[in-house]
Amino acid sequence: MTTALLIIDMQNHILHGLADAARQPLLDRRLGEVAQRLAALQLRARAAGAPVILVQHDGDGDHRLARGGEGWRIRADLGPAPGDIVVHKRSCDSFYATDLADCLQRLGVTRLVAGGCMTQFCVDTTVRRAVSLGYDVVLAGDGHTTADSGTLGFAQIIAHHNALLDGFNAGPHSVSVRPAGEIEF
Repeated sequence: MTTALLIIDMQNHILHGLADAARQPLLDRRLGEVAQRLAALQLRARAAGAPVILVQHDGDGDHRLARGGEGWRIRADLGPAPGDIVVHKRSCDSFYATDLADCLQRLGVTRLVAGGCMTQFCVDTTVRRAVSLGYDVVLAGDGHTTADSGTLGFAQIIAHHNALLDGFNAGPHSVSVRPAGEIEF
């Protein structure tokens, strides 16, 4: 079984301006904590010889993740490092209209460790799609985050998705949610 680390949309402005002045520092702090956990996973993945794949959302025009802008760049604390693979996407699904599936097949990957942003959009969609495509997925339960949405705070959204996705399956393939510190490659 070959495992790859999949880091989704950990870009400079992924949560930029998505909260009011009182809440934004909380989002930023959470994002920093998630980045630290994902960086530790990167180190363990690289030490084990596991592929590291970074997914980068390519926004249009004045979008906070507009391709080529500072907000679009992957956070410096997460790379990419030499040998890492960067997959560009334009939708919530990291597999849709990208070369991610081909890349995983070429590398012989059967299991993904996943984390990143944003929980209820790109993380959820990509994790579910991966299982449907025949991959087992370990979601770092403390390795993904998002912004508040309506009456739900980001912590509620994260907890909800961790509970919802743990055990999600398609045939013999499933998602398990684990703390990042417990995940091995």
